[in-house]
Amino acid sequence: MKKEMIFTEKATKPTSWYSQAVKHGNLVFLAGACGDDPVTGEIVGNGDIKIESKAALENIKHTIEAAGGTLENIVKMQVYVKDLSMIPDFNEVYMTYFPENPPARIAMAVKDFMGGANLEIDGIAILD
Repeated sequence: MKKEMIFTEKATKPTSWYSQAVKHGNLVFLAGACGDDPVTGEIVGNGDIKIESKAALENIKHTIEAAGGTLENIVKMQVYVKDLSMIPDFNEVYMTYFPENPPARIAMAVKDFMGGANLEIDGIAILD
C-alpha cells in the first residue's frame, strides 16, 4: 500500500519540505498547522490566541477534508503553545470544532515557533 501526499490550497502551504498530510490506507497523519492565512502565509490575530486558534483549526479542517475525512475522523491531536496560560482561550475555540466526542489530546508549551506563531496543532485521523 502506497502513501498518498495530501495538499489543499484551502490550508496554509508548507513552509519547508513536508506534506500538509500523508494518507496511508485509512490513516491520515496531519502535519502541524499554525494560525496563518492560507493566501498570505502570515500569522493572523496580532497575538490574539483565539483568532490564531480558529485559523489553525480551519487549516486542520481543510486538510482533513482534502484527505476525504471530517473533523469527526480525528482521533488524536497534539497542541503546542508558547505558554500554557493560552490553553483556556484555545479550549474555548477548540470546543466549537469538537463539541461532542473530542479526540484524545495533549497540550504542551514549547519555546518558539517559526514565523512568529503562538501555537501549532497536528493530529492523526482514521477514515471510515
